[in-house]
Amino acid sequence: MRLDFDTLAPGFSKALGRLDVASGEGPLDRPLRELVRTHASQINGCGYCVDMHTKDARAQGETEQRLYALPVWREVPYFTERERAALALTEAVTVPTRAGVPDDVWADAAKAFDEGELAQLLATIVTINAWNRIGVSARCWTPGSYQP
Repeated sequence: MRLDFDTLAPGFSKALGRLDVASGEGPLDRPLRELVRTHASQINGCGYCVDMHTKDARAQGETEQRLYALPVWREVPYFTERERAALALTEAVTVPTRAGVPDDVWADAAKAFDEGELAQLLATIVTINAWNRIGVSARCWTPGSYQP
């Protein structure tokens, strides 16, 4: 552990926790949110969050096959068009280019999700990226220690 973030920045940690709860309020189904959280965490290299969200995804009924294939979602037939749109948006928001989220990625997401769902999806992506940035920077949570 580099920094006990939760102890040293308790107000921020609690606020981010409330933001996380708020990002889950809305019409977007929880299994999809867990796929998004897992994929962003994989991209960001946050071992604790990958562990957490794969466990939470499994608790929601997600299959191991799909979780194993998540890093190569474009190459396998296991994901729906809606999930593919969410994963593409996750990648574009998590690793943005100077131009931001490409128009075609946004258009595909806007086709797959209504505006309320799209707003919740974006909130989920932004929130997990914040958690990931803290986790990979401070190494404040031990991968494998999460218990649902």
